Amino acid sequence: MKKNKAAEENLFEALSLIEKEKGIPAEFMLEQITKAIVTACKNSYGGNDDVTVQYNKSKGRLEAKLNKTVVEEITDMNREIALAAAKKIDPNVQLGDKVGIALDPKNFGRIAVMTARNMIRQGIRDGEKEQALSEYQSKLQDIVTATVEQVDPDTGNATLKLGKAIAILPKNDQVAGEVLKVGDLIKVYVVNVKSGDKGPRAIISRTHSDFVRRLFEEQVPEIFDGVVEIKSVSREAGSRTKIAVLSHDTEVDAVGACIGPKGQRVGNIVSQLNGEKIDIIEYSDDPVEFIKKSLSPAEVLSVTLDPSGEKICKATVPDSQLSLAIGNKGQNVRLAAKLTNWKIDIRPESGFFGEDDDEAAPVETSEENTEISEAEEAENTTETEEIAQEAEITQEAQTEQTEEAAQEDEAEKTEETDE
Repeated sequence: MKKNKAAEENLFEALSLIEKEKGIPAEFMLEQITKAIVTACKNSYGGNDDVTVQYNKSKGRLEAKLNKTVVEEITDMNREIALAAAKKIDPNVQLGDKVGIALDPKNFGRIAVMTARNMIRQGIRDGEKEQALSEYQSKLQDIVTATVEQVDPDTGNATLKLGKAIAILPKNDQVAGEVLKVGDLIKVYVVNVKSGDKGPRAIISRTHSDFVRRLFEEQVPEIFDGVVEIKSVSREAGSRTKIAVLSHDTEVDAVGACIGPKGQRVGNIVSQLNGEKIDIIEYSDDPVEFIKKSLSPAEVLSVTLDPSGEKICKATVPDSQLSLAIGNKGQNVRLAAKLTNWKIDIRPESGFFGEDDDEAAPVETSEENTEISEAEEAENTTETEEIAQEAEITQEAQTEQTEEAAQEDEAEKTEETDE
């Protein structure tokens, strides 16, 4: 009895230890042990699974009993018990009643024990999966701080520890240029949670546009409180982000609130994004004003909306700011198009050489097709370079003419002196 009691005490100590280390409730594990005992009885007692398992809290004991029917003459030893034997357990028992016979695990067969052991182990694994799923779901579409456990030198994929759960951050979901090291604490955005044969899996990212949205919610109290609203975000991770904000309080400047005192708030976000540039723009219900602001830092002279009602517009900028409005490889206008959800056609104030403005085809910069034609971009760049080259050539020619004239005058003066 002392050995059995010690074993039971060890059992409950083990369950408490599992609960602390893995977060699996002891009640859940007791359910798995109960199922294992029932299965073991079924295998050891001819299919009889009429078992009662109770946890005696006052005694700290797990009690299991196999129920048998009281009969005069036994025909099935696994399911029936004689009246005389039954009265030794319960003096008041009658024919047809059921009586519980205390079980001794030693009487279980080897196969039954192995089956029960496997069921308990499977219960632990299931509990771990449930804990991971619960932890993932509690952080769904939110930011979590994770620890870098490992970085694959070949693929660049990072293994992160999120609380008690593990997740993989693929290389293409990492901010360009950042170098992750084992032990680093980084913030990631939980995009989705999927369940599979190997358990739940969190889809995490540092390049998702909502990652920036959540960072601003963390850093800017006015956004968290709902005073300032983020209307839209467009992002090319590792390079540049545009974010449109709107204040619901006339006394609160939405852009200023996001920037913070001495740029501290936006500075903290930029540092989290490995130096990624962020343009904060004030949202406007007027599409013309919104499009103008979205193309910042370029100055926009005018915006003409498509009269057909489609979300297509023509933005005119000073000739000197054409490249700035388009951006490096079309990035600025592409982000502006994603931010406003308008197709934006950028045109210089003087117009393109040999091109009729009325017949000009718009540059496709909507969210569905944000890539600016490389040929058109090259043409714009070439034209700008040609203008600069022509000016430079003209200036060089004028300089040469001036130098030649000066040399001729000096030669004439020298001849006169010799004479």
